Amino acid sequence: MDYFLNIIYYSIYRTIYIIGGIVMDFRQLETFVAVAKLKSFSKAAEHLYLTQPTVSSHILNLEKELNTILVNRSNRNTSLTKAGEILYEYAMNIMNQKANALFRLNEYRGKMVGNIEIASSTIPEQYIVPELISEFNKIYPEVTFSIFHYDSQEVLEGIAQGNIDFGIVGAKLPNNQLTYFDLVSDELFLITPNAAPYNELEEIELKDILHESFIFREKGSGTRHLVEQVLLDNKLSIDNLNIIALIENTEAIKQCIRRRMGISFLSKRAVEDEIQLKVLSALRIKGVSLNRRFYFVFHKYRTPSPLEKTFQDFVCHYYHGDNSTIVKLKTDDN
Repeated sequence: MDYFLNIIYYSIYRTIYIIGGIVMDFRQLETFVAVAKLKSFSKAAEHLYLTQPTVSSHILNLEKELNTILVNRSNRNTSLTKAGEILYEYAMNIMNQKANALFRLNEYRGKMVGNIEIASSTIPEQYIVPELISEFNKIYPEVTFSIFHYDSQEVLEGIAQGNIDFGIVGAKLPNNQLTYFDLVSDELFLITPNAAPYNELEEIELKDILHESFIFREKGSGTRHLVEQVLLDNKLSIDNLNIIALIENTEAIKQCIRRRMGISFLSKRAVEDEIQLKVLSALRIKGVSLNRRFYFVFHKYRTPSPLEKTFQDFVCHYYHGDNSTIVKLKTDDN
């Protein structure tokens, strides 16, 4: 039986045969899907542990076999041609079928194997994802993970478009194709150097910080979205702030604050060590709520693979013991 299963494994991993005499190598198809998802030959190469020339060769060979151009290479961001979009839909189905077949075969062998892709914004990537995948790994040690970093908006758009399996974000944007699962709460604080006058305060008026130099997160981040909403609620806008730098990396923002370049709004999760060591201070804004939730997000209508369903159930039970707190946005929220 093991010999028979090994033959099936080899066939699944190597080649699929398409009616009409077209033969496509699975590795070429996997490469094409990675380029389409990541919109980059170099990122696809890094993700697949291949060289960039190998990735280019796989795409060229696939285009030659199909006698059509699949990828636009002239744009700054790699994109699919119309033919590429058509193939991508079928390629995803083929890859899912492969994943399901391998899952069932390994299930027969008493194993849970496969790869789970998670895209995440900055704070969840650093403080939620590691805990989740570590705990899942204890139960299913042969499952692998691919973790991608995007801002919240990019994560949600990627899931809606079918390019991302799962996401963990700090902003819930209306989209009737998405299911949000409430994970944990979070609170933003005004983060300052641990120096006068801030280290003597626990809270401060919003109007008293408008003149300060601010370091802000990039557009699309959940942190920035919440701060912009708070400003709007107080009849202000981001234009009322003296923003001297836009920085994507939270660690870089903290280093700039320590060097007294400016102040910023950050999750307290990100500065717990610095506050304990008294190198940074965290203040609340008087009369302003900067509370938010982190969400586990997936496509509402896409059928998950058995492994993906197992991971979904694990996340639900890990945080709440059941799936009763799944938040499905209504169609009219779109």
